[in-house]
Amino acid sequence: MYRAQTLALKYFAAAITFFGVMAITGLLSSYYYINPDFLFGILPFNIMKILHINTLVIWLLMGFMGSIYWFLPGELGRETVGIRAAEVLFYVFCAAVAVVAVVFIFVQYGGSNEAALWLINQGRKYVEAPRWAALGIVVVMVVFAYNVIGTAIAARKTTGIITVLMIDLIPLILLYLIAFPAISNMSADLFWWWWLVHLWVEATWEVLIGCIMALALMQLLGTPRRIVEAWLYIEVALVLGTGILGLGHHYFWIGTPGYWLAIGGFFSALEPLPLLGMVVHAVYDAGAQHMKTTNRPALYWMMAEAFGNFIGAGVWGFMITLPQVNLYAHGTQWTVSHGHFAFWGAYACGILSVLYLVLQSTRNLAVVEGQLWKWSFAALNLGLVGMTGALLVSGFVQAFVERAIGGSTLEAFISGQENAWFVDGMVARFLLAIVFTAGYVVLVWDLVTLGRRAPAIAAVSPAQ
Repeated sequence: MYRAQTLALKYFAAAITFFGVMAITGLLSSYYYINPDFLFGILPFNIMKILHINTLVIWLLMGFMGSIYWFLPGELGRETVGIRAAEVLFYVFCAAVAVVAVVFIFVQYGGSNEAALWLINQGRKYVEAPRWAALGIVVVMVVFAYNVIGTAIAARKTTGIITVLMIDLIPLILLYLIAFPAISNMSADLFWWWWLVHLWVEATWEVLIGCIMALALMQLLGTPRRIVEAWLYIEVALVLGTGILGLGHHYFWIGTPGYWLAIGGFFSALEPLPLLGMVVHAVYDAGAQHMKTTNRPALYWMMAEAFGNFIGAGVWGFMITLPQVNLYAHGTQWTVSHGHFAFWGAYACGILSVLYLVLQSTRNLAVVEGQLWKWSFAALNLGLVGMTGALLVSGFVQAFVERAIGGSTLEAFISGQENAWFVDGMVARFLLAIVFTAGYVVLVWDLVTLGRRAPAIAAVSPAQ
């Protein structure tokens, strides 16, 4: 095994650990809506939410990096350049995340000064990490880019997938630099902040997961390279158009010109189509060969990735992206419903698919099967889809009762929060969050014991 692949296993272990932190903080965050006095004076809701969202970003980023470190040596036929630096930075990355979490939990707030921005919290939604930690992420990503690009140069060859990946890593680093400037004008700050939040996650990440899924499909279903690379090129083309122009749906209400209403409403709906097309084409090609695969968990998570991305990011996103609807839905639980579904479908399911492929290889398994993965797959997806449905109901109440009928007054806000449908939606979300968390526990148990439970998993024979 290459050292890069050994590093990949560490990244996957860290990713699954932070996945658990995300699930627990999400479960606790959902309980605040039922009992607002929960942990009063100890850990306020906004801090719990920060932990939930930031661990979401971290575990997905670590999953991406683990996937690339795993596939890169096989794709280019050599050890990864600069692997020693990458190994050291992995531990630095994990330690930095732990320190930031401790600061969020026990310090929580700082003064309105530069010291607080550097040491406690930047105060910008989704990029709350203090500047020292944000700089650390930049360093980690620069070394990651050096690993990929340097390896391609040293190997004196590349592939279509690796070329797209290398190009994507440049904006992946540059866009994150938007997290640093302190812009005093709120409209200007939000304008550029959305370049980070939207284009980092919904453009560069889309291309990154597209590269990972292309590599995984070739291994999982034997999909020809020409198919996955063709769809990857289509994805890049659409991201350049839909990713940047689709950014306009964040510009509706922050003081930007009115033409963004039409541009943002149309183009943002097209973003998830290429990844869906890649997987559907791969499945069609595999179906012609009787859908042969030795790793059913990876296949099922791959399907969840494709259609979860299309439905969660595409359909759910389209429901709120038109300005005529967004006027009433913006900032409600309707938006939260879309966010949960989109992140799960677009990224999380793909990482779990790759993880099962990796374990099949590292544990020398001819066939990956069993019952635990089915229970975890069912509980995680049932919990997630159920939560999005419950949030959607509560969001509808807010959009109609609080916004459309009540006119966004304080009285209308209180009326919306006390509405029986809103309250029932929040209770249902909490109960389904328990189901999701239980699915995570079963998933971890399956991953830890995979290949060690007989006779559910067949080992590769010595002849093979």
